[in-house]
Amino acid sequence: MEGPRAEAVTSTITMLELLVQPYRLSDIDRVNQFYALLSSYPHLTWVAPALEIADLGARLRAEHNFRTPDALQAATALSSGATGFISNDPVFKRLGNLEIVILDDFLEEAVHEPKAEYVSRNRKQQRRHKKKNRQRRRP
Repeated sequence: MEGPRAEAVTSTITMLELLVQPYRLSDIDRVNQFYALLSSYPHLTWVAPALEIADLGARLRAEHNFRTPDALQAATALSSGATGFISNDPVFKRLGNLEIVILDDFLEEAVHEPKAEYVSRNRKQQRRHKKKNRQRRRP
C-alpha cells in the first residue's frame, strides 16, 4: 500500500471491527493508535457502505452464507474493483473472484520457508566442512 502504484480499499466497517476491543477495555490510547496507523497510508481509500454495496452484500450473504460485516467487506472490495482481499478469516476463501490472502497462512509460510532454506544451507555447509576435515586428516 505504500508503493507508488499500490492501491487499497477498505470499508469503514474495518475500523468498527478493529475498535470494539479497545473500547471494551477503555483503551483510548489503542483507539488512537489504530486511527494514526490506518489513516497514514497514502494509497488506502476508506469506503462507506452505500446502497450498491448493501445490495451486493446481501447477494454475497445469500450466496456464501457470510455474516453481515463480512458480506459488506467483500462487497466493498468487489464494487471497488479489487483483485485481492487480505483478511485473517478463512470464510473469504468462498469468494472465487478475488485472490484471497489469509494472514495466518501468509505469516506461517513467511516464517517457515526461510527457516527451511537456512537449515538446508546450514546442513550443506556442515557436510562440506566435514568433508574438508576428512581430507585434511588423510596423509
